[in-house]
This record gives sequence, structure tokens and C-alpha cells, in this order.
Amino acid sequence: MSIKIEMLRCFATVARRGKLSEAADQLGRTPSAVSMMLKQLENHLGEPLFETDRKNKLSALGEFVLEQAEHELRQFDSTVQAIEGFASARQGHVRIAAVPSVAGSILPQAILSYTKDFPDVKIELRDMDSASVLRELARERVDIGLATVGQYGANLYRQNLISDAFGLVCPKAHPLALAQARSGAPLSWQDITPHRFIANELSAQISAPQSQELHEASLLKIHNMTSILAMVRAGLGVTLLPEMTADLAESSGLAFCPLADITARRQIHLLRKSDTPASPAARELERQIIATVADLTPPIPAPISHQMQVL
Repeated sequence: MSIKIEMLRCFATVARRGKLSEAADQLGRTPSAVSMMLKQLENHLGEPLFETDRKNKLSALGEFVLEQAEHELRQFDSTVQAIEGFASARQGHVRIAAVPSVAGSILPQAILSYTKDFPDVKIELRDMDSASVLRELARERVDIGLATVGQYGANLYRQNLISDAFGLVCPKAHPLALAQARSGAPLSWQDITPHRFIANELSAQISAPQSQELHEASLLKIHNMTSILAMVRAGLGVTLLPEMTADLAESSGLAFCPLADITARRQIHLLRKSDTPASPAARELERQIIATVADLTPPIPAPISHQMQVL
């Protein structure tokens, strides 16, 4: 016979309570069942654990077994709690990488709602461009990615999350901003072409030939969102950014002007590694992100698909 955790728990309870009947009540067992389990443990060890049958004084062996048993029980109970917490998403560590516009517009509300139900889950958020998000997912450095896939993303599950339209970002006093404010009409590619253009990785995704021509002719390309807005604010040119960056642009003293080309849109995907199972905590956060997007008021036009597909 081997020593079981139930035996150690039974013995430790009797030793601390000092009475068999009280220990039995605490353990939810009958006194005879508790007595039998103690007897099995003593028979296995070959020595008595108590000085007398009254169970109120431990033998030298009993003192040693109690110390070891309580240490083991604390470790066991802590392990069980961690396992159950992980399985129920109450505990865990979720790493997210998201493009800055999503990190600043969708994730604050999603994480706020999530932490109300799962306050003990650790969340690590990093904002970066889409290519970097995909690299971090491929290297398994993040659990959830929120980015635009494009032609990349092998071995990733993706879910269409949200879509937003591109618009022109320029100083509020720029001729294009003033003209658009007067007419109320969206800007055409012909309106934008004569002006100095600042290329960026987001606008490079627009497939319209006129947009591609703007990017090929551009002498300045910037990758960081803060730097893009700073260069536009300094008057070095105009640029194209998705609508979810409009608040950020306007808070920087810039104007966001809609485009006439309704096909100039960006698709954001919810991504994770296809061959790595998501933890319960990560799955719950994915659900909350999707729910937050669905509850956006007013909603950003977006087809939300709940069907996963392998890229």
C-alpha cells in the first residue's frame, strides 16, 4: 500500500483538532472511516502516530509526519487551485499584439470588460505594425494577434474582426481639408495626386492603381504612427490612414477627410497560431474582443464572421 494524499489530510486534520469526532465532521466522514484510514497509515509506517488512543498527543513520528503532511497538503492544494483556475480562465497569462489603432480604440473597453469577470488573469499588450504582429505569433511570443494579414500568415487561424475605411490625413488648414469642409464631398484620387504624399505601411495595402502610383512616387515613407502624424503636422506632406486613427489624428491637430473610393478599406483580423491550442483565459479574451466590436456604438461598418479558417 502507498501513502495517499487523503491519508495525509485525514491525519493532519485529526492531529490539529485533537478529537476524532471533530476531525470526522470537518472531513465529512464518519469517525469509523477516519479511524480506519489512520490505522492504515500507521500499519504502513509500522509505528504509532499518537501517544494514546485519545489522539490528543503526537508521537515523535507523528510530529514529523504532521510537518511533512502539511507541507505536502499546501503544495497539493495550491496545485489543484492553479489547475482549476487555469481551466476556468480565472488565472493565466494572455499576451496580445495589436496594431496601434486597434490597441487604442477597441482593446481598452474589451480588456476593461474582461477584467471584471477575470480579475486575476495577467494581460500583456504590445502595439506594433501588422508584419511584426505576424512574426510574434509565428514565434509563439504572443497568444492573440489583431492585425491585417494581407498575403502573409501561414499556420495562423484568422477571423475577420472589423473593417474601416481609409481617409486622407492632413493639417486642418491644408487646402484639401478646407475644400472638403466647404463642399462636404469626399476626396478623389485626382484631388490628392498633386500634393506631396507620405507613404506608410497601412496605406500601401490599398490596391487602387492611383494609390499605388502615389506610393511609388513618394520620397518619404514612415513606419511609426507617432512619426507619421508628426511629419504631417510639420507640413511635410499628406497621408492616408484608416478611420480608426481619426481620433488620434484629430487630437494631434490634423483633419481626417473621407475618400470617394469606397473600396479603400482595411480589414483587421483576430489571429492565433493554428497548431497551438489557446488557453481558456485567451479564449475568453477572444470572445470579449469580438463582443466589444459587435457592441461598438456607432459601429464601424464591418462584416463580423465567427468562422475560423486556416490561411
